[in-house]
Amino acid sequence: MSGAFPADPVFANMKFSSWQPTMVSVSHSLARQARSRGGAQRWAIEGTYSPNLSRAELAPVFAFALKQRGQYETFTLTPPALWSTARGVATGTPTVNAAGQTGRTVNTQGWTHGVTGILRAGDFIKFGSGSIKVYMVTADANSNSGGDAAITIEPALIVSPPDDTPILVSSVPFVVAFASDIQEFELASPDFHSYKVSFVEAL
Repeated sequence: MSGAFPADPVFANMKFSSWQPTMVSVSHSLARQARSRGGAQRWAIEGTYSPNLSRAELAPVFAFALKQRGQYETFTLTPPALWSTARGVATGTPTVNAAGQTGRTVNTQGWTHGVTGILRAGDFIKFGSGSIKVYMVTADANSNSGGDAAITIEPALIVSPPDDTPILVSSVPFVVAFASDIQEFELASPDFHSYKVSFVEAL
């Protein structure tokens, strides 16, 4: 991994996409058959800067982009706090509760005891700072009197996290690569620049 995408200047707007490949067919009787292709899921993120960036603002960002050598390198991208930090209370020192877990529900521990809405549907989470995959919570979760909580996520766990793996709920970083080998910016005289970037989660 080659570092972190510059957080400054901030994007004027961002677009998040979730890609979950399926196979769908419709018979002559119009009956629909659908199949998931392995349950895979990947995030794509697009960021657009204000069209009046100065050269001083754009130059370090574009230099970082060129340093990635097209789609070759991977790096971290942390969205603004509005989306990279949980809407839920998310207090305590949460960790995975037991190894060998699979599927779309993860048993966790270490939350503040007895909290309704310890995590909320739509929160991004990650299991361990060294992991790659970012998951989304798909249902509000509550912690019980012992600080345990069952968290429902999408997609299903790609890798079973070890017992006691810390759970990231704040400033959750995505591990990404550029979606294209081409990077380009526009210059409008005298010193107004526009730049758009597209990233894909690097699984």
